[in-house]
Amino acid sequence: MQVKDRTFLITGAASGLGAATAARLVKAGGKVVLCDMSDRVADLAEQLGSQAHACIADITSADDMQVAVNKAVALGGESGLSGVVHCAGVVSVAKLVDRQGNPADLEGYARTIQINLVGTFNVMRLAAAAMASNPPDEGGERGIIINTASIAAFDGQVGQCAYSASKAGVVGMSLPAARELSRHAIRVMAIAPGVFETPMMSEIPDEAAQALAAAVPFPKRLGKPDEFALLAEQIITNPMLNGEVIRLDGGIRMQ
Repeated sequence: MQVKDRTFLITGAASGLGAATAARLVKAGGKVVLCDMSDRVADLAEQLGSQAHACIADITSADDMQVAVNKAVALGGESGLSGVVHCAGVVSVAKLVDRQGNPADLEGYARTIQINLVGTFNVMRLAAAAMASNPPDEGGERGIIINTASIAAFDGQVGQCAYSASKAGVVGMSLPAARELSRHAIRVMAIAPGVFETPMMSEIPDEAAQALAAAVPFPKRLGKPDEFALLAEQIITNPMLNGEVIRLDGGIRMQ
């Protein structure tokens, strides 16, 4: 699948990985619908120009995401919605038992699962339904779905039960979804980023961020959002990438 003249829906597009991906796809000649709960997404769309359109939406809402998908389908014209890069999500940290002996908050766990896992499924199901009616391109493809997992799905740290479980669920959906959607000529992939320079990372102390960067074998730094975007573009354009999760982490293995 080519990016030029194709339309992509980007979630979590107001900043970080989603914003970088939107910028790269626009630069490659694609059209994008930027989806986020933050109104900053409108500013980004304006910066990217006429090929970018904003949509305020909650990924856990069926109604909100149907509106976003419909907007992307309309923008795509005869080609419809060609791809989704799903970057929206939250990070959560909570020990099962805190220092005072109190159990973790169940509502906090459920919220993380709802956003990161149920939200991913919601975006996938609506996008896939729209893509299934697309005319196939020259390579026979109708669409591509790229989800964002995390190395925490494999190397979860203390306090990451909710986050790791949610991202492990994203990993677990990749292959069965790819198998199911193959009959519609839709590919499904996931990227599992390591430690990246995103707004989420800015929430932790500088000392902790520096320690994480130092733990990366090479390059010994935090990942850059455009490196995630570059991989997303490569996945879109390589038809043999399907049903797989790619770690993008500089070789780090969390302890």
